Amino acid sequence: MYIRRAIILVIDACGVGALPDAAAYDDVGAATVPHCAAAVGGLDLPNCRRLGLGNIVPIAGVPPVAAPAAAFGKMAEQSAGKDSTAGHWEIAGLITPVPFPTYPHGFPPSLVREFELQAGVRTIGNIPASGTAIIEQFGEEHLRSGAVILYTSADSVWQMAAHEERYPLAEQYRYCEAARELLTGEHAVARVIARPFIGSPGRFVRTAGRRDFSLPPGGPTLLDLMVAAGRPTYAVGKIWDLFAARGITSHVKPEGNAAGMEATIELVRGDRDHGLIFTNLVDFDQAWGHRRDPANFALALEDFDRRLGALLDALREDDMLIITADHGCDPTLARHTDHTREYVPLLAYGRRVKAGVNLGARATFADVGATVAELFRLPGSLAGNSFAGEVGLR
Repeated sequence: MYIRRAIILVIDACGVGALPDAAAYDDVGAATVPHCAAAVGGLDLPNCRRLGLGNIVPIAGVPPVAAPAAAFGKMAEQSAGKDSTAGHWEIAGLITPVPFPTYPHGFPPSLVREFELQAGVRTIGNIPASGTAIIEQFGEEHLRSGAVILYTSADSVWQMAAHEERYPLAEQYRYCEAARELLTGEHAVARVIARPFIGSPGRFVRTAGRRDFSLPPGGPTLLDLMVAAGRPTYAVGKIWDLFAARGITSHVKPEGNAAGMEATIELVRGDRDHGLIFTNLVDFDQAWGHRRDPANFALALEDFDRRLGALLDALREDDMLIITADHGCDPTLARHTDHTREYVPLLAYGRRVKAGVNLGARATFADVGATVAELFRLPGSLAGNSFAGEVGLR
């Protein structure tokens, strides 16, 4: 059996239970998808249920099935931290043993001053904050003074918010490029993020002009190996940003989960052979997880499941679909609003994939990258252990 095309679909932040080391991250008891299901009295996910999601962990409304259509399991993260960048790199076969720097008390004043000198702009804020709360707190002052709003979070991010009428997007991106150039060595944050907004005080709204300026991966990834072997790679959503555009031959950045699924389905239906489609659906994380909204998180899962049916129907005989996540973001956890250190689901499906195989608890997300690399006979070395043989694809 062989596969001509692989689709990796990352349902961002959809963890399925705390990792053994969750206490080190203040995440004991986290379980994003199961807790969302419990919060609403059960989820209606017929497609995920058919694949075997409920066979991985108990989920209200998604009971296990006797004959799952997919191979199923869960994966632990070996990379340090619980960052989106490290999670996606690990899925693609690169483990990050040293965590990216974070700034729970804001950035060092000397670093901020150096940025202001290099970029030629003043900043206000410099605190950890929610992206919506920070523009309400400092938006009016920003419009009055012209200072750009600087903030961070529990993730390794340097974020800058500015009003699009005060600073056009091109100028905001230039400030981010200056920050990205500065933030190296001990201050090499995973991502510098432009967070533009519009509106007036009390009615500020973030726009679709967000752009991430990521560190390039610190070693080869599945994407690099694919491109080196002459195989196309298609990135949907923030994959382009998280890999700093490396190893990607084509990309689209639709806004929101629904558009991301539609773009993925269109790619699958297209005449594209021998390649990789790598999609991230970010709304679970940024719209519902961080905002601690289990009800809308649950609705988003059900909407995803409806659209998943169309994706499954579009798959060809020699396609393999892998559904997983990059971390958790349990919206029921009251202690903080950060990502949560969790196992992620693993569902591998295709007409040539042996159905119903229990892949168990994998030691690393990198098993996904190792599997795809083996199926495409890619030269080079990635972390992880392939499960291709377990699902009848060797």
